Amino acid sequence: MLRYLLRSTRKAVAARGKGGIAARSFHASPRRNEKVVAVLYPDPLNGYPPNYAREGIPKIDKYPDGTSTPSPKAIDFEPGELLGCVSGELGLRKFLEDTGHELVVTADKDGEGCEFERHLEDAHYVISQPFYPAYLTRERIEMAPNLKAAITAGIGSDHVDLDAAMEFGIDVSEVTFCNSISVSEHVVMMILGLVRNYIPSHHVVKGGGWNIADSVARSYDIEGMQVGTVAAGRIGLAVLKRLHPFDCQLHYADRHRLPEEIEKKYNLTYWNDWKELAKEMDVVTLNCPLHSETQHMINAETINLFKRGAYLVNTARGKLCDRDVIADALEDGRLAGYAGDVWYPQPPPIDHPWRSMPWHGMTPHTSGTSLSAQTRYAAGVREILECMFDGKPIREQYQIVSNGRLAGAGAHSYSEGNATGGCEEATGKVGADDRDGVAA
Repeated sequence: MLRYLLRSTRKAVAARGKGGIAARSFHASPRRNEKVVAVLYPDPLNGYPPNYAREGIPKIDKYPDGTSTPSPKAIDFEPGELLGCVSGELGLRKFLEDTGHELVVTADKDGEGCEFERHLEDAHYVISQPFYPAYLTRERIEMAPNLKAAITAGIGSDHVDLDAAMEFGIDVSEVTFCNSISVSEHVVMMILGLVRNYIPSHHVVKGGGWNIADSVARSYDIEGMQVGTVAAGRIGLAVLKRLHPFDCQLHYADRHRLPEEIEKKYNLTYWNDWKELAKEMDVVTLNCPLHSETQHMINAETINLFKRGAYLVNTARGKLCDRDVIADALEDGRLAGYAGDVWYPQPPPIDHPWRSMPWHGMTPHTSGTSLSAQTRYAAGVREILECMFDGKPIREQYQIVSNGRLAGAGAHSYSEGNATGGCEEATGKVGADDRDGVAA
């Protein structure tokens, strides 16, 4: 009954606001007594804070495109601290409580009646991370009649039903560029790890062995290989720049072509169709956003486009790939290796086939949540909240949905549609036996 009443209230609010969404997006006077619900990943198993490997991180004021890093009025943490877990609280508690707001932090995000759902009834802002997403489905949005904004602490807001957010006048934002370089470094690491057969060779040593033949039987040089990225935005282009010194042949497919001077500088070949690119590549890396058009772009049909023995790296979103197709391709040799840090759902069930398939280099979703990246996205979330509380517009590049439509980075990267379908297992709406092969 409570769920029904909450959904009805949200629908009534949306109906009243059809002609006045813009009026509710920004307010002239500072807001007070609002509730912020942050869903963050669990603390380290050995307790918080951890023993840090080094003191501090390098200070970065600008991104490669010249835009400034997040610039809130202040921060209440030391750069390099672990901020993305529950006890880290994104460094927000003092700021929010000092300005009269309530902060709730939880890692309990999945299953009916989880703590996240219990707080939706009176939540004004929801913060989530791509690494540990709180799936904000239409049903959950309907449970949150006061919800004004969904903020992604990182990059990628596909865990939010963007169609429903637009319909109900909920702003969606993310901290664009905060961890793009972090992810690009991770991609290059994984490409080299697969091609050079690093992980199996490391396991030889850990197991007390020294068989060089076994270690090099699947080890190659990346020099001279055809390497392509699907999408050449901030992450994809950064990957290409970092691979350029390795003397491989670099390619990209994107609906937005790069400037001619960039293509010449890095000797890039442009493809307007990623499927044509895939046919010629030794290595393919996926760096495109997840939306209704890219969901399961790697499927039982398109996997046959790849060269036999190609490598595939995916640090974008797990649901770009059909889960079982990837596992089967590694079993039968269509792919020589698959690596990434993105799964679906997240966290994945213990029996997810990507945990046990051969020749993989999977990790938890860590590429964009290094301690360096956490400093930037925690500061970015605070900057966004400061603007919203003060009734000021946030940076255009942070906007995904604003005033009921795709905006800023959202208009550039996303298509209208819903990419949260299939998360029912995580949100507790179906059992594991009802997955129907959706999870990837």
